[in-house]
Formats: sequence, C-alpha cells, structure tokens
Amino acid sequence: MDTPLHLNMYEEYRRLAADIRTAQSQVAEVRTEASSDDDLITAVANGSGELVELHLDPRIYRTPDSARLAADITAVVHRAAELARQETFAILAAFLPPDATPETADLRAGPMLHELDRQLAGEDR
Repeated sequence: MDTPLHLNMYEEYRRLAADIRTAQSQVAEVRTEASSDDDLITAVANGSGELVELHLDPRIYRTPDSARLAADITAVVHRAAELARQETFAILAAFLPPDATPETADLRAGPMLHELDRQLAGEDR
C-alpha cells in the first residue's frame, strides 16, 4: 500500500528538522581564533560571530597609544567573527539556497526550525 504524499512530506520535514538541530549543535561548538600580526592580541568568536574570549599580551602596554590599541583589537575581533561566519556557513550550507554566501545568508537555524515545526503542527489537524 502506498503512503499518502502528505505523510511522506511530514516525514521529510521531521528528517530535515533533525538534520538542522544536529547542525545547530555543531554551530554551538564553533570557536574561531584570530590574532594580530604581532600576536599580542587574540580574539575567539563563537558560531554566531560573538566575541567569547579576548587575550591581551602584557607587552601590549609598552606603547601607550590607546587609539591604535582599540583599532587593533577591533580588527582582530572582526577577523575572528568572519572566520566564525565562514565555519558556520560551511555547516549550514546544505540548508541554504545555492546562491547564498556567508555575507548574505541568515545563518540562524532558529527561523528554519520554527517554520518546520509550524508545518509539522499542521500534521495534527
């Protein structure tokens, strides 16, 4: 006996939701690190590109140029965040349109899961 098409569709939604939840767990474990050219500044970003660690070598205080220090820290944090976006994009690329890029894609899995859960809730009707 053939399975009705709508049941196959809901099974596909369930499989896709499980795959996205697995990818979401992988993204939660992403940690990327970037350092300044002189290795005095190191930033670590998570899968969302948020700064989670910042290390400043004590030698950084030898030159009292706060504007330069701020610019260098900002550049390193941006580099770590960009690496995180690239790694997150690689994890989620299978769920995105073929023309998506790390710069243009919404890399949050929550909206995708919300829509799938909404579709699956319709299964109970």
